[in-house]
Amino acid sequence: MNPATHVFQTRQGAARQGEQLVLWLFRGATYFVLLCGIGVFFNIVAKGSRTVFKAEAPYINTAFLTEAPESLYIFEWEGKKREMGDREFRAFKEANPAAAKVATESYVYSAGGIFPCIVGTVFLVVGSMAIALALGVSAAIYLNEYATDGPFIRFVRLAILNLAGVPSIVFGLFGFGMFVIFFGWNVSLLAGWFTLAFMVLPVVITASEESLKSVPKGFREGSLALGATKWQTIRKNVLPYALPGILTSSILGIARVAGETAPIMFTAAYVVRDKLPWEIDKWSDFFFQGVMALPYHIYVVSSKIPQNDYTERVQYGTAFVFMIIVAVIAAASIVLRNHLRNRYKW
Repeated sequence: MNPATHVFQTRQGAARQGEQLVLWLFRGATYFVLLCGIGVFFNIVAKGSRTVFKAEAPYINTAFLTEAPESLYIFEWEGKKREMGDREFRAFKEANPAAAKVATESYVYSAGGIFPCIVGTVFLVVGSMAIALALGVSAAIYLNEYATDGPFIRFVRLAILNLAGVPSIVFGLFGFGMFVIFFGWNVSLLAGWFTLAFMVLPVVITASEESLKSVPKGFREGSLALGATKWQTIRKNVLPYALPGILTSSILGIARVAGETAPIMFTAAYVVRDKLPWEIDKWSDFFFQGVMALPYHIYVVSSKIPQNDYTERVQYGTAFVFMIIVAVIAAASIVLRNHLRNRYKW
């Protein structure tokens, strides 16, 4: 004899089975996307690590991390196949005059390293995020703390949300027309900073405003009741508790700023630059010089030159280093955010 069915017991039926099927479809789609991401990540790690790391001491390819990109020359000399970068090959020919007529195969950007690209990427990320956070947090404070809700403020918020969906190439063209041509900054760090900052501003403003809204109103009311001014209240009783959320927006901004190619190819990036950013005659030249950057270097090596095993080695090595740099900068923001979150718990 079957026991009596409880009134609240789950009953199996067509609707219940359909719900389970939908659940597994959603779960399968989630796992599929996750596996694709993991596959791409491990593919870059597996191939890129071969370029960055070596089997013998010092186990790190220091030349790849500390030298500038060069052309690779491959030739046979005294019965052995040799691979040399441009500078090493010229020194070799000077030391061996007979090598001047040796048959060589050359591959652009397949020797040397990516140090100028690393430096340029770090400068672009730090500079643009500093501008974006300064402008974005200021705008968020005004919208949340000072502005009176009305049609105009609602229109501004809608415009900010719409800007978040604008393609990066549009920001690149805007930066080219505004900063490079109209302001006369040419292809420079300054033009790249403001272009990338404007591109990431919607994310920073939205996340910062939500973080400010999450601070209890009692903090503001208590401060004002004790005689503090509006700005003192914001600076002492609101911003410290909103900083963890603001830093979350910076983490999202870093990931987008660091990986963009289209905006910097019009405003800040050079294919090749002999000098490093600090090799200047006067300090003001620092802001008005172009730089090499990792995403633009990957783009050039992947699409603008003939592809071969040597360029593939550079592509994956550059992508591997690029991911590490973005992860380190984002991790620093996460550590700072967690520190502030523990400090200003309410």
